[in-house]
Amino acid sequence: NGAVPGERGKQDKSVKRGNWGNQIEFVLTSVGYAVGLGNVWRFPYLCYRNGGGAFMFPYFIMLVFCGIPLFFMELSFGQFASQGCLGVWRVSPMFKGVGYGMMVVSTYIGIYYNVVICIAFYYFFVSMTRVLPWTYCSNPWNTPDCAGVLDGNLSSRAALNLTHFLNTTQKRTSPSEEYWRRYVLDLSDDIGNLGEVRLPLLGCLGVSWVVVFLCLIKGVKSSGKVVYFTATFPYVVLTILFVRGITLEGALTGIMYYLTPQWDKILNAKVWGDAASQIFYSLGCAWGGLITMASYNKFHNNCYRDSIIISITNCATSVYAGFVIFSILGFMANHLGVDVSKVADHGPGLAFVAYPEALTLLPISPLWSILFFFMLILLGLGTQFCLLETLVTAIVDEVGNEWIIRRKTFVTLGVAVAGFLLGVPLTTQAGIYWLLLMDNYAASFSLVIISCIMCVTIMYIYGHRNYFKDIEMMLGFPPPLFFQICWRFISPAIIFFILVFTVIQYRPISYNDYIYPTWAISIGFLMALSSVICIPIYAIYKVCRSEGDTLLERLKNATKASKDWGPALAEHRSGRYAPAFSPSTESNLEVQPLQPEKARSEAVAASPVQGSNGSAHSQDSRL
Repeated sequence: NGAVPGERGKQDKSVKRGNWGNQIEFVLTSVGYAVGLGNVWRFPYLCYRNGGGAFMFPYFIMLVFCGIPLFFMELSFGQFASQGCLGVWRVSPMFKGVGYGMMVVSTYIGIYYNVVICIAFYYFFVSMTRVLPWTYCSNPWNTPDCAGVLDGNLSSRAALNLTHFLNTTQKRTSPSEEYWRRYVLDLSDDIGNLGEVRLPLLGCLGVSWVVVFLCLIKGVKSSGKVVYFTATFPYVVLTILFVRGITLEGALTGIMYYLTPQWDKILNAKVWGDAASQIFYSLGCAWGGLITMASYNKFHNNCYRDSIIISITNCATSVYAGFVIFSILGFMANHLGVDVSKVADHGPGLAFVAYPEALTLLPISPLWSILFFFMLILLGLGTQFCLLETLVTAIVDEVGNEWIIRRKTFVTLGVAVAGFLLGVPLTTQAGIYWLLLMDNYAASFSLVIISCIMCVTIMYIYGHRNYFKDIEMMLGFPPPLFFQICWRFISPAIIFFILVFTVIQYRPISYNDYIYPTWAISIGFLMALSSVICIPIYAIYKVCRSEGDTLLERLKNATKASKDWGPALAEHRSGRYAPAFSPSTESNLEVQPLQPEKARSEAVAASPVQGSNGSAHSQDSRL
């Protein structure tokens, strides 16, 4: 069960909260959480834009000095306390606002992420046909400017159109783009003009929320079984698409575009900023999900090993996905006789326009389309499971009484229904504008601030020596010296660099040639602020409620760890976490059973109960 060698056998399970069935479930869930849509639709494009193979150098440096240390910190933090993103802040109650900020961020991402999944569901369903609907320009929604890649030799008019559109920001107008803009989205002209709800998308949004709810109906017990499929099958699909892609004519051109190093770009600060940001956002740091997933681990699980495995898997997947994307884009560029840069795209434009169009050129194109969108659905669901579980766990742990623990399924249902209703505006004709607004603002610089404050709180306010001792107590060894240096100095510095870089690089959002109005950008900033503002508001509230005559005394009391901070199970509370009463009778009862079977049933009864104030106590302490 991951117990420290030489330690006497213990019941290393939290009966009240539940645990992962085994360690593979946790690793697969975390891989599914970290590996998301961004690995497929953002990283390959960033790599190609920022110097190809040369971008890998800053990318892996940022992974080693920022990604893996932050990942390990969050996993160890959640695992040590066995609490969600709110409960862990017993470490320094004044900063519990960071936990609320994480919940707000996870709420925003959870709302719009499922809308992206629902669009993938829609494309998945419409691909079940003999000819993909975005293959030709002969549909009612097409315009005279449409120039299909399969319409034989392009007529002179279409060729002129093609040249014209390649020279504009909108590039050329292809059947897949017109299908996306004019049919699937039925795009309105302005973010304020919502228009009508697109019923097919609304139906698919309902389907995706039902799937997420059913997979989380029993919490980590059910989602832990689902990830055996959702976290592994995308790799099967990626491999099938990779093998298909590299056998195509022009694939090598695309891959060379993706990988050819442009070493002069290494000296460009933007490249380093992009590398740091991509690592930071891709691993899911500061969303609260990593803390939540780790809180269901057994106390002595080796989360140090897990953090390295998961982080490296995530980055390797990004690099691998680049081969899959660029081999097919190279083939399409070769077919059209244009440069790869003309067909390369990122975000929804890659997933729902460029890549589907390239698939129409393949024999049995519906099969490849079904596989591609099925992969996107699974990649999205893996992240969505953790986003929903983060919110549910935070609510259940915070209330913490028997009644809500028994009704956790209803809490999950309530959060899922709320997420569905809040996602409805994103299925309107202006939905994509709102989706991109949330994507750009709700989870950008606010995440960086949350992560920076978390690092500083644990290392400097709780104290790095205390935290290193906690990890040694949990893992049997202190964190390696490299991680100690990263946590204290290097990672916070890199996070601060990302924040400065984000501010310097800031450009108002636009979608193709549509410029967002000022009021919409203001809403975006309010969304970003809404998560960060939780931190000072809660800190002021906590200082006001703390004991002490002077402000300094109140600050000290508000920041010092609460009495119930520490391992959740009584049997792990040793050393400075040992309870005031003598535990000898109790520990002897647990550790040296006369009748093993009877002892096992008693261990269940003697498991800690989470009190309404969040404190852990043992039912048989009165013995």
